[in-house]
Amino acid sequence: MAYTNSPLITYTKLSPNNSGQRKYPITRISIHCVVGQLSVETLGDVFTSKKRQVSSNYGIGYDGKIAMYVPESNRSWCTSNSDNDNRAITIEVASDTTSPYAVKDVAYKSLLDLVADICKRNGKTKVVWIADKTKALAYTPAANEMVLTVHRWFANKSCPGDYLYSRHAAIAAEVTKRLGGSDSKSSGSSTFTPYLVKVTAAVLNVRKGPGTGYAIQTQVRKNEVFTIVSEEKGWGKLKSGAGWIRLSYTAKKK
Repeated sequence: MAYTNSPLITYTKLSPNNSGQRKYPITRISIHCVVGQLSVETLGDVFTSKKRQVSSNYGIGYDGKIAMYVPESNRSWCTSNSDNDNRAITIEVASDTTSPYAVKDVAYKSLLDLVADICKRNGKTKVVWIADKTKALAYTPAANEMVLTVHRWFANKSCPGDYLYSRHAAIAAEVTKRLGGSDSKSSGSSTFTPYLVKVTAAVLNVRKGPGTGYAIQTQVRKNEVFTIVSEEKGWGKLKSGAGWIRLSYTAKKK
């Protein structure tokens, strides 16, 4: 297929850190957080370093400027997964250095513009977000669909940070709206249905993220009931916003 690049870029610094032409058609977009409020020029210096061995197709600076480091035709080294990088356009967004790794409003606006542009040029009118990793990676998108994937599915990282991660459903809906497609939730594939669980352990830690590597926020106790609004790697996110609990220490209520 013929590949194009975004007309929104205002800076280009091509990185040697890539695998050449991608093996598969573009069907995914992976959004990352930089962990630093960097300019696109500084990010370009990072990605052209052979010592670092990392890159992305695009980058968005703290000021909203958009840069290209690896052409869309090529596979960048961004998500710690060859299969995903061969299918995805990868985007690094300047962010704070501490959780939830928030990005500036101007950078977020540019992100929406860039995702919409990528979809439009690649013939997509609908963005699909499926929060469940297994379901998302098994999903076969229709010809007009672009699927969002995240780095944390492939490596022990919090990337793209909870700020952007929590906005993936909103990103999918907004970009789909701009493209004139149907709501990404309408297919049911990107919809997560909240459900109730009862704690079965005597005491259960509530962590900041989905894993034991995250800090303990608080604790819950046996027989307490909570609403789960998202799942990831065997962990459930509490509707209250208190954090995540290990689902193997709970029982789903019917």
